[in-house]
Amino acid sequence: MNPIFSIGIRSLWDELRHMPAGGVWWINADREEDAISLLNQTLASQSSDSKVAVAAMGYDLRKLIKLDNDHGPEKIRIFSMPEKENSLYFFSRDLLCSFEPENYFLILLCANNAWQNISAEKMHHWIKKIHDWTKYHNCTLLVLNPAANSDKQSSILMSEYRSLLGLASLRVQSDTHLYDVAWWCNEKGVSAHQQLILEHHDGVWQLAQQEETTVQPRSDEKRVLSNVTVLEGAPALSEHWALFETNESMFNDARMAQAATIIFALRQNNQIETIARQVHTLRRQRGSGLKIIVRETQASLRATDERLLLGCGANMVIPWNAPLSRCLTLIESVQVQKFTRDVPEDITTLLSMTQPLKRRGYLPWETFNEAVANMVNNPLLPPDGKGILVALRPVPGIRVEQALTLCRPNRVGDIVTIGDNRLIMFLSFCRVNDLDTALNHIFPLPTADIFSNRTIWFEDTQITGELVLMREIEPEKWGKPLTIVSKESKKVINAEHDGHVWRHIPEPLRLLSEDTERSS
Repeated sequence: MNPIFSIGIRSLWDELRHMPAGGVWWINADREEDAISLLNQTLASQSSDSKVAVAAMGYDLRKLIKLDNDHGPEKIRIFSMPEKENSLYFFSRDLLCSFEPENYFLILLCANNAWQNISAEKMHHWIKKIHDWTKYHNCTLLVLNPAANSDKQSSILMSEYRSLLGLASLRVQSDTHLYDVAWWCNEKGVSAHQQLILEHHDGVWQLAQQEETTVQPRSDEKRVLSNVTVLEGAPALSEHWALFETNESMFNDARMAQAATIIFALRQNNQIETIARQVHTLRRQRGSGLKIIVRETQASLRATDERLLLGCGANMVIPWNAPLSRCLTLIESVQVQKFTRDVPEDITTLLSMTQPLKRRGYLPWETFNEAVANMVNNPLLPPDGKGILVALRPVPGIRVEQALTLCRPNRVGDIVTIGDNRLIMFLSFCRVNDLDTALNHIFPLPTADIFSNRTIWFEDTQITGELVLMREIEPEKWGKPLTIVSKESKKVINAEHDGHVWRHIPEPLRLLSEDTERSS
Protein backbone atom coordinates (compact mmCIF):
# COMPACT_ATOMS: atom_id res chain seq x y z
CA MET A 1 0.00 0.00 0.00
CA ASN A 2 1.34 3.43 -0.97
CA PRO A 3 2.11 5.71 1.97
CA ILE A 4 0.15 8.93 2.46
CA PHE A 5 1.88 11.91 4.03
CA SER A 6 0.37 15.16 5.23
CA ILE A 7 1.35 18.77 5.82
CA GLY A 8 1.58 19.98 9.39
CA ILE A 9 -1.66 21.95 9.67
CA ARG A 10 -3.65 19.31 11.55
CA SER A 11 -6.96 21.18 11.70
CA LEU A 12 -7.23 21.11 7.90
CA TRP A 13 -9.54 18.54 6.40
CA ASP A 14 -7.93 15.61 4.61
CA GLU A 15 -8.75 16.97 1.15
CA LEU A 16 -6.23 19.76 1.79
CA ARG A 17 -3.66 17.83 3.85
CA HIS A 18 -2.92 14.45 2.34
CA MET A 19 -0.09 13.90 -0.14
CA PRO A 20 0.06 10.33 -1.49
CA ALA A 21 3.27 8.91 -2.91
CA GLY A 22 3.93 9.60 -6.56
CA GLY A 23 3.52 13.37 -6.93
CA VAL A 24 4.79 16.89 -6.30
CA TRP A 25 3.15 19.54 -4.12
CA TRP A 26 4.29 23.16 -3.95
CA ILE A 27 3.76 25.82 -1.26
CA ASN A 28 4.94 29.43 -1.62
CA ALA A 29 5.52 31.48 1.52
CA ASP A 30 5.88 35.24 1.80
CA ARG A 31 8.33 34.98 4.68
CA GLU A 32 11.33 32.76 5.24
CA GLU A 33 10.49 32.12 8.90
CA ASP A 34 7.00 30.90 7.95
CA ALA A 35 8.43 28.32 5.54
CA ILE A 36 10.85 27.07 8.20
CA SER A 37 8.09 26.86 10.82
CA LEU A 38 5.84 24.94 8.41
CA LEU A 39 8.75 22.59 7.68
CA ASN A 40 9.15 21.73 11.38
CA GLN A 41 5.44 21.23 11.94
CA THR A 42 5.14 19.05 8.84
CA LEU A 43 8.01 16.86 10.06
CA ALA A 44 6.41 16.62 13.50
CA SER A 45 3.11 15.41 12.01
CA GLN A 46 4.66 12.35 10.33
CA SER A 47 4.50 8.95 11.98
CA SER A 48 7.54 7.49 13.71
CA ASP A 49 8.13 4.84 11.02
CA SER A 50 7.85 7.26 8.06
CA LYS A 51 10.71 7.50 5.59
CA VAL A 52 11.55 11.19 5.47
CA ALA A 53 14.35 13.19 3.82
CA VAL A 54 14.90 16.95 3.83
CA ALA A 55 17.09 18.97 1.47
CA ALA A 56 17.76 22.67 1.98
CA MET A 57 19.43 25.34 -0.16
CA GLY A 58 21.91 27.40 1.85
CA TYR A 59 20.55 26.35 5.27
CA ASP A 60 22.06 24.31 8.08
CA LEU A 61 19.27 21.84 8.79
CA ARG A 62 20.88 20.72 12.05
CA LYS A 63 20.06 24.17 13.42
CA LEU A 64 16.70 24.60 11.67
CA ILE A 65 14.97 21.30 12.47
CA LYS A 66 13.53 21.32 15.99
CA LEU A 67 11.57 18.19 17.03
CA ASP A 68 10.74 16.76 20.42
CA ASN A 69 11.01 13.08 21.31
CA ASP A 70 7.27 12.46 21.10
CA HIS A 71 6.62 13.64 17.53
CA GLY A 72 8.04 13.04 14.10
CA PRO A 73 9.88 10.15 12.44
CA GLU A 74 12.64 8.29 14.21
CA LYS A 75 15.12 9.00 11.44
CA ILE A 76 15.41 11.94 9.01
CA ARG A 77 17.89 12.08 6.18
CA ILE A 78 19.17 15.64 5.69
CA PHE A 79 21.00 17.07 2.69
CA SER A 80 22.50 20.47 2.02
CA MET A 81 22.52 22.16 -1.38
CA PRO A 82 24.47 25.17 -2.64
CA GLU A 83 22.44 28.32 -3.02
CA LYS A 84 22.82 28.18 -6.79
CA GLU A 85 20.52 27.55 -9.73
CA ASN A 86 22.40 24.44 -10.88
CA SER A 87 21.78 22.69 -7.56
CA LEU A 88 18.07 22.56 -8.43
CA TYR A 89 18.73 20.95 -11.79
CA PHE A 90 20.87 18.19 -10.21
CA PHE A 91 18.61 17.72 -7.18
CA SER A 92 17.09 14.38 -8.20
CA ARG A 93 20.37 12.96 -9.51
CA ASP A 94 22.25 13.82 -6.33
CA LEU A 95 19.60 12.19 -4.14
CA LEU A 96 19.90 8.91 -6.04
CA CYS A 97 23.60 8.83 -5.20
CA SER A 98 22.74 8.53 -1.49
CA PHE A 99 19.60 6.38 -1.13
CA GLU A 100 16.66 4.83 -2.91
CA PRO A 101 13.75 7.30 -2.62
CA GLU A 102 10.88 4.79 -3.02
CA ASN A 103 8.04 5.44 -0.52
CA TYR A 104 9.95 8.43 0.86
CA PHE A 105 8.56 11.80 1.85
CA LEU A 106 10.99 14.39 0.44
CA ILE A 107 10.90 18.04 1.45
CA LEU A 108 12.85 20.65 -0.52
CA LEU A 109 13.36 23.93 1.34
CA CYS A 110 14.40 26.45 -1.30
CA ALA A 111 16.54 29.46 -0.56
CA ASN A 112 14.79 32.79 -0.20
CA ASN A 113 13.84 34.01 -3.73
CA ALA A 114 15.66 31.04 -5.27
CA TRP A 115 13.35 31.00 -8.32
CA GLN A 116 13.20 34.77 -8.79
CA ASN A 117 15.70 34.99 -11.67
CA ILE A 118 14.84 31.65 -13.27
CA SER A 119 12.77 31.91 -16.43
CA ALA A 120 9.27 30.47 -16.59
CA GLU A 121 10.33 28.05 -19.32
CA LYS A 122 13.10 26.56 -17.17
CA MET A 123 10.73 26.42 -14.22
CA HIS A 124 8.12 24.47 -16.20
CA HIS A 125 10.77 22.07 -17.51
CA TRP A 126 12.08 21.40 -14.00
CA ILE A 127 8.61 20.71 -12.61
CA LYS A 128 7.73 18.28 -15.40
CA LYS A 129 11.04 16.47 -14.97
CA ILE A 130 10.69 16.20 -11.17
CA HIS A 131 7.07 15.07 -11.55
CA ASP A 132 8.13 12.18 -13.80
CA TRP A 133 10.93 11.38 -11.35
CA THR A 134 8.64 11.16 -8.28
CA LYS A 135 6.13 9.09 -10.21
CA TYR A 136 8.80 6.64 -11.35
CA HIS A 137 10.29 6.26 -7.86
CA ASN A 138 6.87 6.36 -6.11
CA CYS A 139 7.81 9.09 -3.64
CA THR A 140 6.28 12.36 -2.46
CA LEU A 141 7.99 15.74 -2.89
CA LEU A 142 6.89 18.88 -1.05
CA VAL A 143 8.56 22.11 -2.24
CA LEU A 144 8.61 24.94 0.30
CA ASN A 145 9.52 28.13 -1.54
CA PRO A 146 9.96 31.35 0.46
CA ALA A 147 9.71 34.27 -1.97
CA ALA A 148 9.13 37.99 -1.57
CA ASN A 149 6.84 38.02 -4.61
CA SER A 150 4.86 34.80 -4.18
CA ASP A 151 2.08 36.11 -6.44
CA LYS A 152 4.45 36.06 -9.41
CA GLN A 153 5.56 32.51 -8.62
CA SER A 154 1.98 31.33 -8.23
CA SER A 155 0.90 32.95 -11.51
CA ILE A 156 3.68 31.14 -13.37
CA LEU A 157 2.73 27.81 -11.77
CA MET A 158 -1.00 28.07 -12.46
CA SER A 159 -0.58 26.24 -15.78
CA GLU A 160 1.27 23.30 -14.17
CA TYR A 161 -1.79 21.44 -12.92
CA ARG A 162 -0.72 18.38 -14.93
CA SER A 163 2.65 18.13 -13.13
CA LEU A 164 1.81 19.63 -9.71
CA LEU A 165 -0.78 17.79 -7.66
CA GLY A 166 -1.03 20.73 -5.29
CA LEU A 167 -0.28 24.45 -5.32
CA ALA A 168 -0.80 26.77 -2.35
CA SER A 169 0.50 30.05 -0.92
CA LEU A 170 1.04 31.10 2.66
CA ARG A 171 0.72 34.88 2.89
CA VAL A 172 0.84 37.40 5.69
CA GLN A 173 -2.06 39.82 6.09
CA SER A 174 -1.87 42.18 9.08
CA ASP A 175 -1.91 39.91 12.16
CA THR A 176 -3.19 36.78 10.41
CA HIS A 177 -1.99 34.38 7.74
CA LEU A 178 -3.91 33.41 4.63
CA TYR A 179 -3.53 29.92 3.22
CA ASP A 180 -4.54 30.19 -0.42
CA VAL A 181 -4.99 26.82 -2.14
CA ALA A 182 -5.09 27.05 -5.93
CA TRP A 183 -5.73 23.29 -6.11
CA TRP A 184 -4.96 20.19 -4.05
CA CYS A 185 -5.37 16.69 -5.43
CA ASN A 186 -5.12 13.44 -3.46
CA GLU A 187 -7.00 10.22 -2.78
CA LYS A 188 -9.92 12.22 -1.33
CA GLY A 189 -10.54 14.13 -4.54
CA VAL A 190 -9.71 17.59 -5.84
CA SER A 191 -10.21 20.90 -4.02
CA ALA A 192 -9.62 24.25 -5.70
CA HIS A 193 -9.87 27.99 -5.02
CA GLN A 194 -9.78 27.68 -1.25
CA GLN A 195 -8.60 30.57 0.92
CA LEU A 196 -8.38 29.91 4.63
CA ILE A 197 -7.32 31.95 7.65
CA LEU A 198 -4.54 30.40 9.72
CA GLU A 199 -3.30 31.22 13.20
CA HIS A 200 0.30 30.80 14.28
CA HIS A 201 0.85 30.47 18.03
CA ASP A 202 3.97 29.12 19.72
CA GLY A 203 5.28 27.71 16.46
CA VAL A 204 2.05 25.80 15.73
CA TRP A 205 -0.09 26.36 12.64
CA GLN A 206 -3.79 25.81 13.01
CA LEU A 207 -6.95 26.73 11.20
CA ALA A 208 -8.91 29.66 12.58
CA GLN A 209 -11.97 28.48 14.44
CA GLN A 210 -14.48 30.14 12.12
CA GLU A 211 -12.94 28.40 9.12
CA GLU A 212 -13.17 24.81 10.34
CA THR A 213 -16.70 24.14 9.12
CA THR A 214 -16.43 25.87 5.75
CA VAL A 215 -15.26 23.34 3.19
CA GLN A 216 -16.16 25.11 -0.04
CA PRO A 217 -17.13 28.80 -0.49
CA ARG A 218 -20.61 29.63 -1.66
CA SER A 219 -21.34 31.18 -5.01
CA ASP A 220 -20.67 34.93 -4.88
CA GLU A 221 -21.93 36.04 -8.28
CA LYS A 222 -24.06 38.82 -6.79
CA ARG A 223 -21.28 40.24 -4.65
CA VAL A 224 -19.65 43.54 -5.72
CA LEU A 225 -16.36 44.74 -4.24
CA SER A 226 -15.72 48.37 -5.10
CA ASN A 227 -13.46 51.26 -4.24
CA VAL A 228 -15.53 53.89 -2.44
CA THR A 229 -14.64 56.63 -4.96
CA VAL A 230 -16.29 54.70 -7.79
CA LEU A 231 -19.75 55.66 -6.48
CA GLU A 232 -18.78 59.34 -6.17
CA GLY A 233 -19.96 59.64 -2.57
CA ALA A 234 -23.14 57.58 -2.94
CA PRO A 235 -23.76 54.82 -0.35
CA ALA A 236 -23.65 51.12 -1.14
CA LEU A 237 -26.40 50.34 -3.64
CA SER A 238 -27.53 47.10 -1.96
CA GLU A 239 -26.54 44.57 0.66
CA HIS A 240 -24.39 42.84 -1.97
CA TRP A 241 -22.07 45.86 -2.32
CA ALA A 242 -18.93 46.19 -0.19
CA LEU A 243 -17.02 49.50 -0.31
CA PHE A 244 -13.30 49.86 0.44
CA GLU A 245 -11.20 52.94 1.09
CA THR A 246 -8.21 51.71 -0.92
CA ASN A 247 -7.58 49.42 -3.85
CA GLU A 248 -5.14 47.42 -1.73
CA SER A 249 -7.71 46.48 0.91
CA MET A 250 -10.21 45.58 -1.80
CA PHE A 251 -7.59 43.45 -3.58
CA ASN A 252 -6.86 41.47 -0.41
CA ASP A 253 -10.55 40.76 0.08
CA ALA A 254 -11.00 39.85 -3.59
CA ARG A 255 -8.46 37.03 -3.23
CA MET A 256 -11.29 34.90 -1.79
CA ALA A 257 -13.78 35.73 -4.58
CA GLN A 258 -14.78 33.29 -7.30
CA ALA A 259 -17.38 35.03 -9.46
CA ALA A 260 -17.81 38.45 -7.82
CA THR A 261 -17.45 41.84 -9.47
CA ILE A 262 -14.28 43.75 -8.57
CA ILE A 263 -14.11 47.51 -9.35
CA PHE A 264 -10.80 49.35 -9.08
CA ALA A 265 -10.53 53.14 -9.01
CA LEU A 266 -7.76 54.78 -11.04
CA ARG A 267 -6.92 58.36 -10.08
CA GLN A 268 -3.33 58.89 -11.26
CA ASN A 269 -1.09 57.59 -14.01
CA ASN A 270 1.41 56.18 -11.51
CA GLN A 271 -1.23 53.73 -10.24
CA ILE A 272 -1.48 51.90 -13.55
CA GLU A 273 1.29 49.35 -13.03
CA THR A 274 0.15 48.52 -9.48
CA ILE A 275 -3.46 48.01 -10.56
CA ALA A 276 -2.28 46.00 -13.58
CA ARG A 277 -0.35 43.63 -11.31
CA GLN A 278 -3.35 43.23 -9.01
CA VAL A 279 -5.68 42.54 -11.93
CA HIS A 280 -3.22 40.02 -13.36
CA THR A 281 -2.91 38.22 -10.01
CA LEU A 282 -6.67 37.96 -9.55
CA ARG A 283 -7.27 36.76 -13.08
CA ARG A 284 -4.51 34.14 -13.00
CA GLN A 285 -5.24 32.84 -9.51
CA ARG A 286 -9.02 33.21 -9.13
CA GLY A 287 -10.12 32.17 -12.60
CA SER A 288 -12.33 33.43 -15.39
CA GLY A 289 -15.50 33.82 -13.31
CA LEU A 290 -14.43 37.15 -11.79
CA LYS A 291 -15.73 40.36 -13.37
CA ILE A 292 -12.86 42.85 -13.05
CA ILE A 293 -13.55 46.49 -13.90
CA VAL A 294 -11.27 49.53 -13.73
CA ARG A 295 -12.94 52.92 -13.50
CA GLU A 296 -10.91 55.98 -14.36
CA THR A 297 -11.93 58.72 -11.92
CA GLN A 298 -9.61 61.36 -13.46
CA ALA A 299 -8.16 61.64 -16.95
CA SER A 300 -4.96 59.60 -16.73
CA LEU A 301 -5.18 56.69 -19.20
CA ARG A 302 -3.57 56.44 -22.61
CA ALA A 303 -4.47 53.84 -25.21
CA THR A 304 -1.45 51.75 -24.24
CA ASP A 305 -2.42 51.80 -20.56
CA GLU A 306 -5.95 50.70 -21.35
CA ARG A 307 -4.58 47.89 -23.52
CA LEU A 308 -2.31 46.82 -20.64
CA LEU A 309 -5.20 46.58 -18.17
CA LEU A 310 -7.33 44.62 -20.63
CA GLY A 311 -4.39 42.34 -21.39
CA CYS A 312 -3.89 41.66 -17.67
CA GLY A 313 -7.44 40.35 -17.38
CA ALA A 314 -9.80 43.28 -16.87
CA ASN A 315 -13.26 42.80 -18.39
CA MET A 316 -13.75 46.52 -18.95
CA VAL A 317 -12.14 49.93 -18.47
CA ILE A 318 -14.66 52.74 -17.86
CA PRO A 319 -13.43 56.20 -18.96
CA TRP A 320 -13.34 59.16 -16.61
CA ASN A 321 -15.99 61.17 -18.47
CA ALA A 322 -18.66 58.48 -18.13
CA PRO A 323 -21.33 59.68 -15.65
CA LEU A 324 -22.26 57.51 -12.68
CA SER A 325 -25.50 56.34 -14.29
CA ARG A 326 -23.61 55.19 -17.37
CA CYS A 327 -20.97 53.56 -15.15
CA LEU A 328 -23.59 51.49 -13.32
CA THR A 329 -25.10 50.40 -16.62
CA LEU A 330 -21.71 49.20 -17.83
CA ILE A 331 -21.12 47.34 -14.56
CA GLU A 332 -24.47 45.61 -14.98
CA SER A 333 -23.61 44.65 -18.56
CA VAL A 334 -20.68 42.39 -17.54
CA GLN A 335 -22.70 40.29 -15.13
CA VAL A 336 -22.92 36.54 -15.83
CA GLN A 337 -20.00 36.91 -18.24
CA LYS A 338 -17.02 34.58 -18.48
CA PHE A 339 -13.59 35.98 -19.27
CA THR A 340 -12.36 34.18 -22.41
CA ARG A 341 -9.17 36.03 -23.45
CA ASP A 342 -5.77 34.48 -22.84
CA VAL A 343 -3.65 36.13 -20.12
CA PRO A 344 0.13 35.52 -20.17
CA GLU A 345 1.47 33.88 -17.03
CA ASP A 346 4.23 36.48 -16.60
CA ILE A 347 3.13 40.11 -16.39
CA THR A 348 6.54 41.35 -17.55
CA THR A 349 5.53 40.19 -21.02
CA LEU A 350 2.56 42.56 -20.91
CA LEU A 351 4.59 45.42 -19.47
CA SER A 352 7.19 45.11 -22.22
CA MET A 353 4.36 45.01 -24.75
CA THR A 354 3.09 48.46 -23.77
CA GLN A 355 6.49 50.16 -23.83
CA PRO A 356 8.62 48.36 -26.39
CA LEU A 357 10.05 51.61 -27.77
CA LYS A 358 11.70 53.43 -24.88
CA ARG A 359 13.06 56.32 -26.90
CA ARG A 360 11.98 59.88 -27.50
CA GLY A 361 12.95 62.79 -29.70
CA TYR A 362 15.44 62.98 -32.55
CA LEU A 363 17.15 59.85 -33.90
CA PRO A 364 19.54 59.55 -36.86
CA TRP A 365 18.01 58.29 -40.09
CA GLU A 366 19.25 54.66 -39.83
CA THR A 367 18.50 54.38 -36.12
CA PHE A 368 15.00 55.75 -36.72
CA ASN A 369 14.31 53.16 -39.44
CA GLU A 370 15.53 50.32 -37.23
CA ALA A 371 13.48 51.45 -34.22
CA VAL A 372 10.24 51.75 -36.22
CA ALA A 373 10.86 48.38 -37.92
CA ASN A 374 11.31 46.66 -34.55
CA MET A 375 8.09 48.24 -33.36
CA VAL A 376 6.08 47.18 -36.39
CA ASN A 377 7.46 43.62 -36.33
CA ASN A 378 6.78 43.07 -32.63
CA PRO A 379 4.41 40.06 -32.48
CA LEU A 380 3.11 41.02 -29.03
CA LEU A 381 1.55 44.24 -30.28
CA PRO A 382 -1.89 44.38 -31.91
CA PRO A 383 -1.92 44.47 -35.72
CA ASP A 384 -2.43 47.89 -37.33
CA GLY A 385 -2.40 49.55 -33.93
CA LYS A 386 1.26 50.18 -33.23
CA GLY A 387 1.27 53.85 -34.16
CA ILE A 388 1.38 56.40 -36.98
CA LEU A 389 4.22 57.29 -39.33
CA VAL A 390 3.80 60.86 -40.61
CA ALA A 391 6.01 62.80 -43.04
CA LEU A 392 5.87 66.62 -42.90
CA ARG A 393 7.33 68.91 -45.60
CA PRO A 394 8.09 72.48 -44.42
CA VAL A 395 6.70 75.53 -46.19
CA PRO A 396 9.00 77.46 -48.58
CA GLY A 397 11.43 79.61 -46.65
CA ILE A 398 11.79 77.24 -43.71
CA ARG A 399 14.51 74.62 -43.72
CA VAL A 400 13.71 71.18 -42.37
CA GLU A 401 16.49 71.62 -39.78
CA GLN A 402 14.73 74.76 -38.55
CA ALA A 403 11.42 72.91 -38.33
CA LEU A 404 13.14 70.26 -36.20
CA THR A 405 13.95 72.86 -33.56
CA LEU A 406 10.20 73.41 -33.11
CA CYS A 407 9.49 69.68 -32.68
CA ARG A 408 9.26 68.89 -28.96
CA PRO A 409 7.78 65.40 -28.33
CA ASN A 410 6.97 64.80 -24.68
CA ARG A 411 5.79 61.19 -24.80
CA VAL A 412 8.15 58.19 -24.60
CA GLY A 413 7.86 56.37 -27.91
CA ASP A 414 7.47 59.47 -30.09
CA ILE A 415 10.59 59.71 -32.28
CA VAL A 416 11.57 61.96 -35.18
CA THR A 417 14.22 62.19 -37.90
CA ILE A 418 14.92 64.44 -40.90
CA GLY A 419 15.99 63.69 -44.45
CA ASP A 420 15.01 64.23 -48.09
CA ASN A 421 13.66 67.66 -47.06
CA ARG A 422 11.06 66.00 -44.82
CA LEU A 423 10.52 65.76 -41.11
CA ILE A 424 9.37 62.20 -40.38
CA MET A 425 7.78 61.28 -37.05
CA PHE A 426 6.57 58.01 -35.54
CA LEU A 427 3.93 58.41 -32.84
CA SER A 428 3.65 55.10 -30.99
CA PHE A 429 0.15 53.84 -30.16
CA CYS A 430 -1.43 57.00 -31.55
CA ARG A 431 -4.76 56.68 -33.33
CA VAL A 432 -5.42 58.38 -36.65
CA ASN A 433 -8.24 60.49 -35.26
CA ASP A 434 -5.92 61.77 -32.49
CA LEU A 435 -3.13 62.88 -34.85
CA ASP A 436 -4.06 66.57 -34.91
CA THR A 437 -4.26 66.65 -31.13
CA ALA A 438 -0.86 64.99 -30.84
CA LEU A 439 0.78 67.41 -33.30
CA ASN A 440 -0.67 70.39 -31.45
CA HIS A 441 1.03 69.14 -28.27
CA ILE A 442 4.35 68.56 -30.05
CA PHE A 443 4.66 71.85 -31.99
CA PRO A 444 4.25 75.25 -30.28
CA LEU A 445 2.91 76.79 -33.52
CA PRO A 446 0.06 75.63 -35.77
CA THR A 447 1.38 72.91 -38.09
CA ALA A 448 -0.28 74.63 -41.08
CA ASP A 449 2.09 77.60 -40.57
CA ILE A 450 5.17 75.35 -40.51
CA PHE A 451 4.44 72.59 -43.02
CA SER A 452 2.93 72.71 -46.48
CA ASN A 453 1.70 69.10 -46.63
CA ARG A 454 1.83 65.82 -44.75
CA THR A 455 1.57 62.12 -45.57
CA ILE A 456 0.29 59.53 -43.10
CA TRP A 457 0.82 55.75 -42.79
CA PHE A 458 -0.97 53.87 -40.01
CA GLU A 459 -1.31 50.24 -41.19
CA ASP A 460 1.55 47.80 -40.68
CA THR A 461 1.94 47.05 -44.39
CA GLN A 462 1.92 50.77 -45.25
CA ILE A 463 4.57 51.59 -42.64
CA THR A 464 6.73 48.64 -43.71
CA GLY A 465 6.53 49.71 -47.36
CA GLU A 466 7.55 53.27 -46.54
CA LEU A 467 10.48 52.03 -44.45
CA VAL A 468 11.73 50.11 -47.50
CA LEU A 469 11.70 53.34 -49.53
CA MET A 470 13.39 55.27 -46.73
CA ARG A 471 16.28 52.80 -46.63
CA GLU A 472 16.92 53.47 -50.32
CA ILE A 473 17.53 57.19 -49.76
CA GLU A 474 21.19 58.04 -50.12
CA PRO A 475 23.10 59.22 -47.04
CA GLU A 476 23.77 62.57 -48.74
CA LYS A 477 20.09 63.39 -48.36
CA TRP A 478 19.97 62.58 -44.64
CA GLY A 479 19.62 65.61 -42.44
CA LYS A 480 21.31 66.60 -39.22
CA PRO A 481 20.17 68.93 -36.43
CA LEU A 482 21.48 72.44 -36.42
CA THR A 483 24.68 72.90 -34.46
CA ILE A 484 24.22 75.06 -31.41
CA VAL A 485 26.98 77.65 -31.35
CA SER A 486 27.89 78.80 -27.90
CA LYS A 487 28.81 82.45 -27.54
CA GLU A 488 30.75 82.23 -24.36
CA SER A 489 33.18 85.10 -23.89
CA LYS A 490 36.82 84.22 -23.59
CA LYS A 491 37.81 84.03 -20.00
CA VAL A 492 40.70 86.36 -19.11
CA ILE A 493 43.03 85.08 -16.46
CA ASN A 494 44.91 87.81 -14.62
CA ALA A 495 48.04 85.74 -14.21
CA GLU A 496 51.34 84.96 -15.95
CA HIS A 497 53.60 81.94 -16.06
CA ASP A 498 57.22 82.59 -15.04
CA GLY A 499 58.46 79.22 -16.29
CA HIS A 500 57.77 77.41 -13.05
CA VAL A 501 54.39 78.43 -11.70
CA TRP A 502 51.48 80.74 -12.48
CA ARG A 503 51.66 84.01 -10.61
CA HIS A 504 48.85 86.49 -10.12
CA ILE A 505 49.44 89.97 -11.55
CA PRO A 506 48.55 92.68 -9.01
CA GLU A 507 46.03 95.26 -10.15
CA PRO A 508 46.10 98.83 -8.78
CA LEU A 509 42.85 99.84 -7.14
CA ARG A 510 41.92 103.48 -6.44
CA LEU A 511 39.95 103.75 -3.24
CA LEU A 512 39.19 107.48 -3.62
CA SER A 513 38.75 109.40 -6.83
CA GLU A 514 40.73 112.56 -7.55
CA ASP A 515 37.63 114.72 -7.36
CA THR A 516 36.86 113.62 -3.83
CA GLU A 517 37.54 116.37 -1.33
CA ARG A 518 40.02 115.40 1.31
CA SER A 519 39.55 116.42 4.86
CA SER A 520 42.36 118.36 6.49
